[in-house]
Amino acid sequence: MGIEDVFSLVTYLPIRYIDETIITPIRDIQMGVLSQLEAEVIMADVLYKPKKMLIVQVKDASGSLQLRFLNFYPSQMKMFAVGTHIRVLGEARHNLFAFEMIHPQCKLIRESDVLPEALTPIYSLVAGVGQKTIKDAINKLFHHFDLKNYLKDYFLPSMYEKLHLPNLYDSLKSIHYPKDFKEVANHEAFTSKPYQRIIFDEFLAQQLSLRSNYLMRRALTAMPFKAKNKLTTIFIDKLEFDLTDAQKKVMQEIKNDLEKNHPMQRLLQGDVGSGKTVVATIAALQVIENGSQVAFMAPTEILAEQHYRKLNAWLTPFDIKVAWLTGSQSKKDREISLNMMQSGEAQMVVGTHALFQEHVIFKTLGLSIIDEQHRFGVEQRLALRKKGELNKVIEPHQLMMSATPIPRTLSMSYFADLDVSVIDELPKGREAIVTKLFSEDRRDEILKRVHEVCHAGAQVYWVCPLIEESEVLQLQTAEETYINMQSHFKDLRVGLVHGRMKSSEKQKVMADFVKGDIQLLVATTVIEVGVDVSNATLMVIENAERMGLSQLHQLRGRVGRGLLKSTCILLFQKKLSQIARQRLKVIFENTDGFIIAQEDLNIRGPGEFLGIRQSGAPMLRIANLNRDFKLLEEAKTIADQLLEDYPEASHLHLKRWLGLANERVKV
Repeated sequence: MGIEDVFSLVTYLPIRYIDETIITPIRDIQMGVLSQLEAEVIMADVLYKPKKMLIVQVKDASGSLQLRFLNFYPSQMKMFAVGTHIRVLGEARHNLFAFEMIHPQCKLIRESDVLPEALTPIYSLVAGVGQKTIKDAINKLFHHFDLKNYLKDYFLPSMYEKLHLPNLYDSLKSIHYPKDFKEVANHEAFTSKPYQRIIFDEFLAQQLSLRSNYLMRRALTAMPFKAKNKLTTIFIDKLEFDLTDAQKKVMQEIKNDLEKNHPMQRLLQGDVGSGKTVVATIAALQVIENGSQVAFMAPTEILAEQHYRKLNAWLTPFDIKVAWLTGSQSKKDREISLNMMQSGEAQMVVGTHALFQEHVIFKTLGLSIIDEQHRFGVEQRLALRKKGELNKVIEPHQLMMSATPIPRTLSMSYFADLDVSVIDELPKGREAIVTKLFSEDRRDEILKRVHEVCHAGAQVYWVCPLIEESEVLQLQTAEETYINMQSHFKDLRVGLVHGRMKSSEKQKVMADFVKGDIQLLVATTVIEVGVDVSNATLMVIENAERMGLSQLHQLRGRVGRGLLKSTCILLFQKKLSQIARQRLKVIFENTDGFIIAQEDLNIRGPGEFLGIRQSGAPMLRIANLNRDFKLLEEAKTIADQLLEDYPEASHLHLKRWLGLANERVKV
């Protein structure tokens, strides 16, 4: 259950409460309301039809009631001997023949039994651990252990008084042993002062953890790269488009970071198609002008290949050598790339996670750019950072990019150790993408539309669904769809691309699609990020209800890359779950990635949204970003000051709330 010490036990909080402080006469019991009664057994019998069950009749001075048990043990029969007095807790209901409770809790009444004075907490359980085990353990903590001293506050009382929050011991005691239902109602809504105190402490630990890592990185040394503005200016002048104001603002932030002698640790966020790659390239030029190397890493070969082609075309005119490194390269090509990197001949290296491997050596790595950074594990990101440590003293600067916009609450909470830049406008002249929802039975209309679009000279993506995360099944579907499309559109050139193809085959298909030799591209979700074909104006996504919001948004961003009006059709099955319906509604109504991301967060919660369970960031068990945003802001405001003024207390607070998790965050 994750309970491994006193602190994790005392912060294992009830999920609800029941009232065992009063006895209700049988005649006053209300339907469907949890009630407790004391009664005498007047009959107990095992019936075998329609199936085996134990029926017990009980009565008190006001009336009688039937109890029914479908699973029972012979030992239980002794409890229900006629004439015994029992206490029963359950919900009553009417069936055709009787007023009854099914499987209520029952216990024999002994002379010494008194009713509890406080409400009874109910805890979440796992198989093999009962309510009694947890309650007994928590009772022991409060009654036979110096819990008050163990939970003493590390920071000055004035800090909590300013926020009108009680001390930790009193807060936890109130949550485990609430006095009345008014207190309970506030606990269950997480609005009571005791709950607010615990939520604040948890946020504070998270902020202290991330900010201490931020400050630790500030203490590391990196090469400062003064902006020479020679290559960068020529590069910007040669672009076929004007940079947006948002791009210029972000470029300035990155430029300032690179000029400092501690490693940049910046997250560059921007919606699909907002022009992050150009900004990253300008940052790379600032480093290359100063004689250092840049690594550019992408999560998939298709995306890495796209970046390589684009960067090669942009940088070759400046006599900048761009090398390419990926897992599927031939041994010979790989050797050439590795030698170019080691000698420093390659000033920029583009690749997949192959860049992490031990035998990959850079001459002087000054900057690593990580695209779609959330797709890489903690260890992988750390490995790339280590590549730049000359004599383990100098660290490379790091620029992480994400086209999955991160809502402000998440950014404040989980990225408090990073500087965050946001490109919040799209290039001028882009037409908004029209999104349409079609159910499966309108497939013929869509096929007709595909035909029209291709004959008008534009191109189409047809995306095949994810099938229970099975690559083999997804591949099979893609191949079947491809064969069907070829026979249906005999006059169109149809292509197929999926994750299992050899890299060279994928490259050939994508190159043909870019050139316009393929009109209709059947693809799996490998095209989700980075693929850039301005002539593609229609995308059809099959089984869209199976995909997450950020994935649908990413896929949709593959069309609308040029000046032509583009459409994305979401094809869905008739029987939709509530969540699928919710997701399709959000994507249909919104094109702004930040609004979609906020809705996604509301639907999925932060752990799923960020893949935090694997990422090492400190998870929140009790605090909730949307609900408790005000307390997050309070914690964020004071974290840096506490680290400076009370380093020892901050360390103890961190250890108490995060324990081992804090070590993993340092990446």
